[in-house]
Amino acid sequence: MSDVYVGMCADLIHHGHLNIIKEARNYGYVIVGLLTDSAIASYKRLPALSYKERKVVVENIVGVGRVVPQETLDYIPNLEKYKPDFVVHGDDWKEGVQKQVRQSVIDKLGEWGGMVVDVPYTKGVSSTKLHNHLKEIGTTPDVRRKMLKRLIESKPIVRVLEAHNGLTGLIVEKTKVGNDEFDAMWLSSLTHSASKGKPDNQYVDITTVSQTLGEIFDVTTKPMIVDLDNGGMIEHFKFTIRTLERMGVSSVIIEDKIGSKRNSLFDDTSNQIQDKPSEFANKILEGKKSLVTKDFMIIARIESFILGKGVVDAIDRAYLYIDNGADGIMIHSKSEDVSEILSFCEHYKKFKKKVPLVVVPSTYNRVVEKQLIDIGVDVVIYANHLLRSSYPAMVRTAESILKNKRCYEANENCLPIKKVLELIPND
Repeated sequence: MSDVYVGMCADLIHHGHLNIIKEARNYGYVIVGLLTDSAIASYKRLPALSYKERKVVVENIVGVGRVVPQETLDYIPNLEKYKPDFVVHGDDWKEGVQKQVRQSVIDKLGEWGGMVVDVPYTKGVSSTKLHNHLKEIGTTPDVRRKMLKRLIESKPIVRVLEAHNGLTGLIVEKTKVGNDEFDAMWLSSLTHSASKGKPDNQYVDITTVSQTLGEIFDVTTKPMIVDLDNGGMIEHFKFTIRTLERMGVSSVIIEDKIGSKRNSLFDDTSNQIQDKPSEFANKILEGKKSLVTKDFMIIARIESFILGKGVVDAIDRAYLYIDNGADGIMIHSKSEDVSEILSFCEHYKKFKKKVPLVVVPSTYNRVVEKQLIDIGVDVVIYANHLLRSSYPAMVRTAESILKNKRCYEANENCLPIKKVLELIPND
């Protein structure tokens, strides 16, 4: 019997997929090359179902003989491994960006006399449209909470942008340039406080944080990381993260400082005190014990560079925090020079036991994501840019109205009302 190879994502199975498999079994034994999460995430959004979940579904489709992982968009590695007699695909790949992929498959199959079979594309179905419909419906806390870990496992770097209300959440959710988009949201204590006209000193309590999260979660589906400052007293911290875990938050980041909250980016750090390593490690340990799921991540933010203690102190703390259950390490710096971050990352690469590494390049903002990937960073957080960019725009509009005694001149700085209505549909 001939071997027939079918490559697919199969995130949302529809009759188009079933038709391809039905046609494929007419040619022989069907091997489905199921794209892994990382393969899919390399060109579009992470699939709703994990590879394992999708594999179970596809294995149970009539006509499928075997399901194997396809680790890349490129068919060639699997074709060389399984040497199928036929590759069956919808004929939509004869045009557009997939045309070259099809030709490379034809060329490779030609080495052993194999053939491509093009099946007429099933009209009226689109996985993208189905995904968009699901996004409109929303998501559940369990699905959202799991997504951050899946992203970290699947992507070379997870790109996170701050959101401090429902509108900014929509911006993170919908903004896309080519195939690039933001993977997750960051609720920053700085921008959340500032959006309410309050100082960044822990004035905004967990009840208010929960209300804001509810507003954001109502209109988004992407995972959320919450800035919890130092997490507060251990007794309070345990209850706080349980609350956030129930809501569907994926992670909190807590900093190893004690005393009155003062933003780390202030020039004067004389009144900022770093916690004893053992005390902060114990907070992480107790927090982990209090959690219900394995999906929720506690990320330890190391402030050694902020307080001038150097790379040795930062490395020692990273070792200890990981040993006590930290699910990630955020190394913080307010220097415009990236050298101390680079130094930490070089040491971190040598750790035998590593967890995801997080950076927030607010000050060393010339570094690009490719450089961060190369030094071992897993998550990059753009921590305050939506609020910082919105404030000057609003001030310019207010000044224009005062200057001109009317709002006509301000129109050029404003989103048309029609666009606002389209951004936030009323159905």
